[in-house]
Amino acid sequence: MKCTQCSSDDIKVIESRDVSDGQAIRRRRMCNACGQRFTTYERIERPQLIVVKNDGTRQLFSRNKLLAGLYRACEKTPVTSLQLEKVINQIEQDLYDCGETEVPSSKVGELVMTQLAALNEVAYVRFASVYRRFKDIASFERELTNVRQGKHIAHEEQEVKG
Repeated sequence: MKCTQCSSDDIKVIESRDVSDGQAIRRRRMCNACGQRFTTYERIERPQLIVVKNDGTRQLFSRNKLLAGLYRACEKTPVTSLQLEKVINQIEQDLYDCGETEVPSSKVGELVMTQLAALNEVAYVRFASVYRRFKDIASFERELTNVRQGKHIAHEEQEVKG
């Protein structure tokens, strides 16, 4: 490890903590030569996941690409960056848990839809409108009806328990 400022390799760790539900370690470091402080992250190295697109092309799974899509879906909602990080971690874990190195893009999309449905209705509908490629307003209305019915069912279950 080298300092980001002066390139010295005389670095010490001044703080470590688990992040991403124990999936990574965040380390604050300080250069003994110039005093510069910076942060590094350590993650478990796993085999690369390959996403197989609908047209048969393959590309590496990208946390950053998925995160960018989630940020767009969650724009102007109360969803926090920490919540999105947890969503990405869960999706990635689910993909690794299936035991395959190649996963269809539809599986990734469905995992995102499941996570967003539980997180924020507006983000879910935004993502669904792009993912499901609604062709007309009727398709959009059907999806909204499904969201409302799902919310209504969850509300009824809470009333029965309460």
